[in-house]
Amino acid sequence: MDYPEQPKRRRFLQIASAGTVAGAATGIPALFVSNQAAAEALLGADVFATLTKMARDIFPHDRFDDALYAKAVAIYGDQVKTDTALRTLLVDGVAAANKASTRPYADIPEESARVAILTTMAGTPFFLKLRGDLVVSLYNQPAVWGKLGYQGPSAELGGYIKRGFNDQTWMENL
Repeated sequence: MDYPEQPKRRRFLQIASAGTVAGAATGIPALFVSNQAAAEALLGADVFATLTKMARDIFPHDRFDDALYAKAVAIYGDQVKTDTALRTLLVDGVAAANKASTRPYADIPEESARVAILTTMAGTPFFLKLRGDLVVSLYNQPAVWGKLGYQGPSAELGGYIKRGFNDQTWMENL
């Protein structure tokens, strides 16, 4: 059975939609450009180190080195320059985590003890902000994609159907 050729308008909308998705996918990581030196300077080295340790505890992956977590936390470098409320939230949140134990959070060797502290903070604005930002800034790193076996965005390559619909293996690694 021969199908009639699609109208030109419909084909234009398909191409435009794919271009919009591809543009958005490549533009999102630019919103989370990290600036580790600025974050350490503005937040303090101890606060930055604690946030990095918290990032690992919230999203634990044995295959990720600490640099990936530090890069995820570094998004705060530019943000706290203009947002004093955010800086206060982060510094006070780290202080609360440090106060919950007999030693600073980053110095607690047992992961389970650190996770217990985070569990008590789970509903706080500090924890919700940190977790919400980290899920984007951590998993939008191409180096993280490689560690998980994710091939990256495919819209500009014709989508996954044209690249081998069933060739992904990254979900098996979760």
